[in-house]
Order: sequence, then structure tokens, then C-alpha cells
Amino acid sequence: METIGNLWLWAGFSGLVLLALMVDLVLMRHGGAHKVTFKEAAWWSLGWVALALAFNAALWWYVGQDAGPDEARRVGLEFLTGYLVEKALAVDNIFVFLMLMTYFAVPEEQRQRVLVIGILLAIVLRAILIFAGAALIANFHWMLYVFGAFLLLTGVKMWFAAGKEPDLENNPVLRWLTGHVPFVRRYYGSALWLGGGRRRKFTPLFIVLVMIGITDVIFAVDSIPAIFAITTDPFIVLTSNVFAVLGLRAMFFLLAGMAERFHLLPYGLAVVLVFIGAKMLLIDLYKIPVLWSLGVVAVILAITVALSLARPARPAAGH
Repeated sequence: METIGNLWLWAGFSGLVLLALMVDLVLMRHGGAHKVTFKEAAWWSLGWVALALAFNAALWWYVGQDAGPDEARRVGLEFLTGYLVEKALAVDNIFVFLMLMTYFAVPEEQRQRVLVIGILLAIVLRAILIFAGAALIANFHWMLYVFGAFLLLTGVKMWFAAGKEPDLENNPVLRWLTGHVPFVRRYYGSALWLGGGRRRKFTPLFIVLVMIGITDVIFAVDSIPAIFAITTDPFIVLTSNVFAVLGLRAMFFLLAGMAERFHLLPYGLAVVLVFIGAKMLLIDLYKIPVLWSLGVVAVILAITVALSLARPARPAAGH
């Protein structure tokens, strides 16, 4: 696997992520369990985006010193495009997380805890999937075509599923959990279970946490191949992915009350996946420049958001 990542870059990235998570967790604990306001979520979102852009700038500078300006420009654009794609696809995660939180009536003050644990799990699981995907592509070039076809079909499927709420009542994973896992029907603060041994019973918070973890794995299977269409460098793939995931908690609270205002966004995400899938399928015939990819993705998302705001969703029947 060809990568720009060396010992110093991996160490710097790991240290920065650990430091950012520690600051986030310390400040969250200092504030205690509370309902996150829109203002607080907006500041945290800006902070995570600023951190990702600062890392991108530092990476651009480091590569420029070592390999020259052309290579630095390529790496910087690949990171930025990957980050934008993963950040956009993460919005779909948030809409599903919101439905899960609403379905289980998770108390506002406990939503932070669930999301933090879910994000930590997501980082570990995505790292495993990314290295596995990079190894497959390095050894089997034809896997690019498999990923491309998968993204193309996923985009088409997402287009036709847009506007329809997931049927949680008939979700097979949720039905299995509630049918086989002993759990109580009410919340006990931040507790995930009560008692021990055979008498242990899980709280609804535990069920929500498991469902969020499974949901993120499902979405990662869609989103990780998308970034491999932009770059096959595991360092850029992982770093852009992790920085996109780190801001999920703040983005959740930022968009929680605005989901209906961006009702057309799933259609835009579907088009993005189709574009990236086609880009991957054409890679041996014509390699679309990274700057073009960045521009196309940005324009699609901007148009979708603008149309969502210009044409508000019609209220459902009976509302």
C-alpha cells in the first residue's frame, strides 16, 4: 500500500485526535448531563471543522517541505474532498440517529453519552474497515470496480428511499435485541444495565447504543468505498474519515431541530454516490481530477441545501 503516512505523521495524527477527544470529554463531564443548546452545538461544530482544516493545512505544509508543492497540492485536495464527502454522508447517519433517539424517547441529557460512546466505536470499526479495504485494493485492482458498482447501486437505492422514514418497528436487528436481551422499560440515568450475572437487565440506553453502532457500520460500508474513489492512500482515507466522524456529536445537536428543513439532502447524497461510483468505474479509462470531484460534490450539496430551503417540505397528511 503506497502512503504518505510515516511514523511522524501517524504519531502526530494520533496525538491530535486523542488530545481533542480528551478535551471534548473533560468539557462534557464538567458541564454534566444536560440538554445541548443550538449555540453550544454550533460552536463545537465550528471547532471540529476548524481542527480538520488546520490539520489539512499542516499536512499540506509538511508534504510540501518533503515532496514539493505539486504533491502537497494533491494531498491537500484529496484530504479536503474526502473530508467533504464523508461529512456529507455523515448527515444521513444523523437523521437515522435522531429517529432512534426519538423512537426510544432518550432523555435529552443522556443523548451526549450515547453519541460519544457511539463515535468512539465508529472510529475503531472504520479504521479496521479502511485498512481491510486498502489491503484488498492494493492486492486486487478489480476491487475498485466492485466498490464502484456498489456505490452506484447504493446511490440509486438511496434516491428511491429518500423521504421515507426507516421502519423501526420491523427492523430485524431491533426485533432480535428486544426479543432476546432482557431489558427494563425505563431509563435509570446514564446506566446501561442494572444488576449483574443472570439477573442483569439492560436499559433502553444500551439498546440505543447497540443500534447506533450497527447503523454506523452499515453506513461505513457505503461511505468508505466512496473515499477510495478519491484516494487509495490509507493515511488520507483514515484521517479524513476520523475528522468527519469526530464532529458527529456536535452536528447531531446542530441538525436535530432542522432535519425537516434539509428534506432534499438525501437526494443530493444519492447523486453524490452515483457520481463517485461512476468515477471509480471509469478510473482506468479516465481519471477525473480531484479538484473537479471536489467542485462537483460541493455544487451538488449546495444546490440540494438551497432547494430544500427554497421549497420547504409539505406537512404529512393529518398534521
